[in-house]
Amino acid sequence: MRSLYTGLLVGLLIWPLLPAAAEPASDPDAGIQENVQTLKQQVLELNRDLFMLEEELLFPSNTQVSVFVSMDVGKFFQLDSVQLKIDGKEVADYLYTPREIDALIRGGVQRLHIGNLRNGEHELVAFFTGKGPKGRDYRRGATTTISKGLGPKYVELKIVDRSSNYQPEFAVKEW
Repeated sequence: MRSLYTGLLVGLLIWPLLPAAAEPASDPDAGIQENVQTLKQQVLELNRDLFMLEEELLFPSNTQVSVFVSMDVGKFFQLDSVQLKIDGKEVADYLYTPREIDALIRGGVQRLHIGNLRNGEHELVAFFTGKGPKGRDYRRGATTTISKGLGPKYVELKIVDRSSNYQPEFAVKEW
C-alpha cells in the first residue's frame, strides 16, 4: 500500500518540475540538477510524513502503549534476551547482540514493543534471560499491572545492579 501511495505522490511531485516548452534553457544540466535536488527533498519530506501517518493510523495515541528496555551498569547481569507478555499474550521476544548490550549499558534505551491496548487494567510480564553473578544462567521475571487511560502509555523495563546483594534487580516503571 505504501508503494502505491509513494508512486502516486512521486508522480504528482514530478509533474510541476517538468520544464515548460516555451522557456529557453541557459544550462540544461543546472536545471536538471536543481529539479533532482528539489525532488529528492520532497521525497524525503513525503517519506517522513507517510511514516508519521502510518504510526498515527496503526497506533492512535488514545490506545497506544510503548514498552522500553534500559540497563544500568550490567556488572551482575549480562542480558541475552527479553520476552514480553501483555495479558498472557506474547507481544515481543528480542535477542540482543553484544553491540546492542553495550549501547544499553552506556545509557541507551530500546523500544521493545509498541501496540494498542484498550482502557483499563492490563498485566505486563517480562522475562529477562542472560548470565547472572558468577557466570550462571539466569532467568528472572518482572510482573506488574498497568493502568491504561486516555492518551499514550509508556512503560520502562529497567535492569539495575544492586551491589548490596550482588544481584540484578528488574524494575517496571510507568511514565
